[in-house]
Amino acid sequence: MSKRAASKYKIDRRMGENIWGRPKSPVNRREYGPGQHGQRRKGKLSDFGVQLRAKQKLKGYYGDLREKQFRATYEEANRRKGDTSENLIGLLESRLDAIVYRAKFVPTVFASRQFINHGHVTVNGVRVNIGSYRCKPGDVIEVRQKSKQLVSVLESVALAERDVPDYIEVDHNKMVATFARVPALSDVPYAVVMEPHLVVEFYSR
Repeated sequence: MSKRAASKYKIDRRMGENIWGRPKSPVNRREYGPGQHGQRRKGKLSDFGVQLRAKQKLKGYYGDLREKQFRATYEEANRRKGDTSENLIGLLESRLDAIVYRAKFVPTVFASRQFINHGHVTVNGVRVNIGSYRCKPGDVIEVRQKSKQLVSVLESVALAERDVPDYIEVDHNKMVATFARVPALSDVPYAVVMEPHLVVEFYSR
């Protein structure tokens, strides 16, 4: 697991968008870019710049994945049959840390990775502490008995800022989630527009 060196919301200001749709995001107050020259007029982006931004946004959304990890996910999506951009979203959403986040057991993607890393989660009854673990449809993800009453979990379940998507079935009383199916791009509740086709263009240059 990579330790986050930068502040969590820096990417929001870099992109000029509130990518997780959170009320705490600094973009809500300061819509200009970060740093000394953030308020200058932005130049027009080249095609490469547009593709790079799309990649950084998608990569940042899932908790700032390492480039090597993200690239490997793209390679796997490209290898599979069908639309590479849809496959990419499907693979990213199959990650255990993404599912724990979507199921609202934790407030953020970063918290999700730490939560898994600290051994609070089981998949089909077996403890898994790797955030990038790839779940299969039908897998049952459960918060361990000892961890069900953690304040952060109870607060997160009560958060009204996002809903659980329909490809994950959750019972918040038992703290159990079932990964029902691999979602398509249109199923995923992103707070901003994601452009996986640009990510595919970026890597296939």
